[in-house]
Amino acid sequence: MSAQHIDSVKTYAWVWIALLILTGVTTGVAYIDLGPFSLPVALAIAVGKMLLVALFFMHVRHSNSLTKLVVLGGLMWLGILLLLSMADFVTRGWIRIPGK
Repeated sequence: MSAQHIDSVKTYAWVWIALLILTGVTTGVAYIDLGPFSLPVALAIAVGKMLLVALFFMHVRHSNSLTKLVVLGGLMWLGILLLLSMADFVTRGWIRIPGK
């Protein structure tokens, strides 16, 4: 049987408070016009919340190397999908379609 790592209630409370603060920051940033920086700021906040949930509530920080590798692979796959989606979006105007 493997040893279990159990965090204290205080740790979970602090993570929960941090998630609430980040949710408030997300809502506040939505009302501020940051121009082209709106998306990067929103994604940075979302990544911060994702890391808190994965590390503390999903116990990835106490997991073995294989679990961490799977999480890293999933994040890399997400990055590939985002990169390909952005490449498609950026190159849509390169070929002119007659009649448009």
